[in-house]
Amino acid sequence: MSNNSAKSPLIVSFGEMLIDFVPDVAGVSLADSYAFIKAPGGAPANVACAIAKLGGNAAFIGKVGDDEFGHMLANLLKKNGVNSEGICFDKNARTALAFVTLKTDGQREFMFYRNPSADMLLKESELKMDLVKQARIFHYGSISLISEPCKSAHLAAMKAAKQAGVLLSYDPNVRLPLWPSPEAARDGIKSIWNQADFVKVSDDEVEFLTKGDPQKDEVVMSLWNDNFKLLIVTDGPNGCRYYTKKFKGRVSGFKVKTVDTTGAGDSFVGSFLLAVANDPNIFDDEKKLKDALLFANACGAISTTQKGAIPSLPDKAQAEKLIKETK
Repeated sequence: MSNNSAKSPLIVSFGEMLIDFVPDVAGVSLADSYAFIKAPGGAPANVACAIAKLGGNAAFIGKVGDDEFGHMLANLLKKNGVNSEGICFDKNARTALAFVTLKTDGQREFMFYRNPSADMLLKESELKMDLVKQARIFHYGSISLISEPCKSAHLAAMKAAKQAGVLLSYDPNVRLPLWPSPEAARDGIKSIWNQADFVKVSDDEVEFLTKGDPQKDEVVMSLWNDNFKLLIVTDGPNGCRYYTKKFKGRVSGFKVKTVDTTGAGDSFVGSFLLAVANDPNIFDDEKKLKDALLFANACGAISTTQKGAIPSLPDKAQAEKLIKETK
C-alpha cells in the first residue's frame, strides 16, 4: 500500500480484470500480426491502478482464474499498491483474454476469449461487502452486467454501497462484441443508468446510446437523470464536457504523440475519482471541478503515449509537468 493511501478515502473498483494481447506492430490485423505483447487490462482494474499510482487508496473486487494469468494479475495489483482482498480465484474457469488490434492512430478493435471466463462467475456470496460499505466511492462498468451470476453480484454490491451512503460511479465502457446484440448492450447499460451519482461516457458511447450526434448538448442531456451529481462526456484528444444541475462547460485536452489509447479513459476516471474522494464538494464548485478535469485530461493523455493500460498510467508529477508545459 502506498503511504498516503492510509489517510485517503477508499475507492472500490468492481468488475473484470483480464489479459490484453496487443500486437507488437500497430496497423496490422490480428491475422497478420506476428507477435503479441501481454498487457494486463480490464477497465475497473485499470481504474484501481490509476488511483493507487496517483497516491490514492484503491481496492479491487472481482474474480480471475486460479491460473498463472490470474495470479499474475492479482500480484500486479498488489505491486501497484491496490488492496486485493476482494479478489477471488476460480478453480474451474480461466482468466479472460482479449486480443486487441491497434490501428495506426492507436484506436482499437477487440476479440475476446470468455466462454465463460472467471470474471463472469463471481457470486454474490463471494463479495467482500465490508470493503464495499467502507468505501467513499464504488466504481463499476457494464461488462459485469452481461451474464449471471456476476450480474446479480454486481447489483447486490451496488445496493449495499447505496444503502451505506457510498457514491456510485459508472463508466459503461461499451464493448459490443461481448453482448448478444447492440440492443441488448443498450438495454443492459441503461438498466442501472439512473442509480449512479456520477457517469462518464465517451462521445462514441453517447452516439451509441442515443443514436444522435454526441456533439449536441440536447443529445447529451437526453442521458441526464436528476439523481446525477455529474455527467461527463470525454472527447478523446479534445478533452471533455461536464454537466451538473447548476452548470456545464468544456475542459480542453492535451496534444501528445498517441501510441495506444487503451486505458486512457480509465486513467482519466481514476484521476477524477481521487479528486472527488478527497473533496466531495467538488460537484458544487465549478473552478475545483474544472481543475480536477484538466488534471484528469492530462492523466488520460499521458497514458496514450505508451502501449498497454497499466504500465502507461502516470503519477502526479508527470501530469503536473504536462499541464505546466502546455500552459
